[in-house]
Amino acid sequence: MQRSLPDQLNALEETMAERIVAPNYGIMYNWDGAPHGYSEYPQSLAQFLDKVYAPLADTQVGALCWCVGVHEVPWPSQQLDMVGASTDRHYDSVQTMRHTENIRAFFERGDDLYGALVQRGRELGMAVLPSLRMNDNHFWDLRPGDLGRLQRAELTPLRQQHPEWLLGEEQAPGWASTSWNMAIPQVRTYILQRVAEACRLADWDGVELDWQRHAFHLPADDAYRLSYVLTDLMRAVRAQTEQIAEQRGRPFRVAVRVATTFEACRRIGYDVETWVRDGLCDVVISGGNSGTDPGTEVERFVALCQPHGVRFYAGLDSDGRQQARRLRPHRAWRVDWFRGLAQDQLGRGADGVYVFNWHGHAQTHRPLLTTMGSAETLAGLDKVYTALHRSIGPKTGNRADAERDDRLYGEVPVALYPTLTDRGPVFHVRVADEVDDLLAAELQIEMAHWSPADRLEVVLDGVALTAPVVRDAAAEDASDPSDVSENAWLCWRLSAAQVKHGVHQVRLRVLERDERLRVPLRVEQVEIYLQYRR
Repeated sequence: MQRSLPDQLNALEETMAERIVAPNYGIMYNWDGAPHGYSEYPQSLAQFLDKVYAPLADTQVGALCWCVGVHEVPWPSQQLDMVGASTDRHYDSVQTMRHTENIRAFFERGDDLYGALVQRGRELGMAVLPSLRMNDNHFWDLRPGDLGRLQRAELTPLRQQHPEWLLGEEQAPGWASTSWNMAIPQVRTYILQRVAEACRLADWDGVELDWQRHAFHLPADDAYRLSYVLTDLMRAVRAQTEQIAEQRGRPFRVAVRVATTFEACRRIGYDVETWVRDGLCDVVISGGNSGTDPGTEVERFVALCQPHGVRFYAGLDSDGRQQARRLRPHRAWRVDWFRGLAQDQLGRGADGVYVFNWHGHAQTHRPLLTTMGSAETLAGLDKVYTALHRSIGPKTGNRADAERDDRLYGEVPVALYPTLTDRGPVFHVRVADEVDDLLAAELQIEMAHWSPADRLEVVLDGVALTAPVVRDAAAEDASDPSDVSENAWLCWRLSAAQVKHGVHQVRLRVLERDERLRVPLRVEQVEIYLQYRR
């Protein structure tokens, strides 16, 4: 006989003291389901598994989080709409048709899709968890007023029938206005049904509740005060997972992906402190809503999680928000940047790192996935450490306000104005290496609207630097016919002593500004490069 939800919650409280700490996975890898579209229809089980695990095999990835649906579910269900149902299996693109029909074909053939996914992961030494997006906002141009007028996979029958259950344009960015309002009890009941069914699809090691894809769940004006309703859903999910654990005689982990700062968590409605202290999760993962957010408050999360036996993973996403015209190719820069982020976060106490949106094949991310799982394997590798960049997208169009709660404490970019007291802005660059066997180190500052007539004072850790080498990316780009561009990079070679482990302060102020220019100078990037002997 199945116990009532209150009885399940009482049993949950009794088991808190006995909870076993989750294993340390090193690297957690979120696959968003894209491999279903990587083979022509009908995709075989062998093709599917090869595509999923190609980037992960023989790496430091210890856990795979597999996305099991966004709006419709990728499994046959008595109560929920299966992928393809909302459009009667008619599609607007070959890609969508291929992806959806490949999923349906597995079940039509009788293949154990998710059982095979778990089995292959176990063979490779990985835990496997279904990942559920608690609210996905890939609606772009759709608005609540489109309900009943358009036939799109996102506009499921339940949305069509209950537009009053959505956030609406007054309480969410336009592109997220068609998202579920978690304050509505029926919405939480629906989400709980999705989670409960997903958790019973296979012998998973647990479940990931991905709150950050995307982070719009409650009316913006009331999100902090309504945080209790998200906690209500967390308690209900935990009761379901405890029942599974009891039935099979081993733990069923709950991982949650939340924002990178406690301030952002409160703004969105995540009461992470209660989730951890009340035993509602085993793993906490930080992550941006739009791209990588390097501003994770690692020490605060560790201080919260560690006493309660909860693992903490610092999340890494895409690098598109960090792109700039640097003095070397972005592809090379991003490897050293992610290594620097991982070294920093592990050194500050994170149990591991979590990567999201890292689509790829066997070689795409291998230099990172084979090194980022521990500080030991990162030692002696080239890295980039940067001041936190508060990248913001356009204020209009798709994804407006997507970065609303990301990178809150970003220091760059910032206009550089003359000051009354001769003190300019200070930038902080945290170096996590011990810089043994260092070959070279360099401070690089990108200045927008730079003129040769400009002069700055640059002070590193209280010591004024000499005149920089001024480099222009255009002059070093063989494909660019120009020798000059709007921006310039100011560069200083540094000694090992100048880049020792710790937080370094870089202070700038304007000494002279080209009088012909009305636009102010702007500090775009502040970065320290470390290069080691090979």
